[in-house]
Amino acid sequence: MKKVTTDKAKRKILTSIFLLSFLVFNSQLEIIAQTSGILTDAYADVNGAKLWYEMKGSGDPIVLIPGGPGNSHLYLTPWFDKLAKNHKVIFYDALGRGNSGRAKDSTEYSFKRDVEDLEGLRKALGFDKWTVLGHSYGGMVAQAYALEYPNSVDKLILSDTFYSGEMWQGNDDNSNNEIKNQYPEVWSKLEKLRGEGFNSSAPEHQAAYNVPSGLLYFYDASNADKMTTDTGFNPKVYYTIVGYDGDFIIGGDVAKLDFRTKLKNLTMPVLIIEGRFDRVAIPRFSIKYKEYAPQAKFVMFEKSGHNPYVEEKDKYFELLNDFLQNSK
Repeated sequence: MKKVTTDKAKRKILTSIFLLSFLVFNSQLEIIAQTSGILTDAYADVNGAKLWYEMKGSGDPIVLIPGGPGNSHLYLTPWFDKLAKNHKVIFYDALGRGNSGRAKDSTEYSFKRDVEDLEGLRKALGFDKWTVLGHSYGGMVAQAYALEYPNSVDKLILSDTFYSGEMWQGNDDNSNNEIKNQYPEVWSKLEKLRGEGFNSSAPEHQAAYNVPSGLLYFYDASNADKMTTDTGFNPKVYYTIVGYDGDFIIGGDVAKLDFRTKLKNLTMPVLIIEGRFDRVAIPRFSIKYKEYAPQAKFVMFEKSGHNPYVEEKDKYFELLNDFLQNSK
């Protein structure tokens, strides 16, 4: 006798097929994620704190250190994702920034802690060595890390950064001169507040110290629109590490830093990138990297400010890929 498939039986069969397809699809996604090295919203226990990190791609590891101090990974991710085509790229948030844990007391935020946590993260992720790329303040962490843990660094990339507290003071002086000349109405408010005893870390001062980022950070001010406005910035971290009046007089840990006499001792391949129209890490200072680290490859981007990976992105990443693949 011929069997007749009822509607109920058909529904059961279709449901089973759907569930099986769903499971197969999910397992394929897991395989893709594992082989591409994508790990999102992951945390590592480092020196008693939970540090958020994300890994993308496969190949030799490269870790990205954001600037600030106080910024998270957010402003770097959209641009440096492309390195994941040939490398395992690690984005992370240092203590007190972005998705990572907060300190119980702001005194726990320190330059030394940032350096030690980077080494702790390397160990937690199980890498023997990695390439270290630091941008702005992150480049200072990268320099200290490479000097303290040279055996942990495969290659070192410094992008628009500082070699000393003195150079950072040059940043303060130049930035404030630009504000004074281009935004005199803002400068007047700052002068009034400072005359009343407010310093950089005071909320009132922070609110007044506000000009378009295109003034200080870009060759073409309109390129500022390409950057995310959400950097995960934590002012507590910033003013603890650069000092309570750090926008005018550098203090804190940064004021004590000076790598100039030590940079020549770095033996790993070193690439130093600067922007000709960077009004923060200004060329008057940055050009001296050629003297302090003569073994490094130094490249000046002629149509960039503080973020050449945005303004001359093709040239920037062509340079990075060549350095990563061919330097030994």
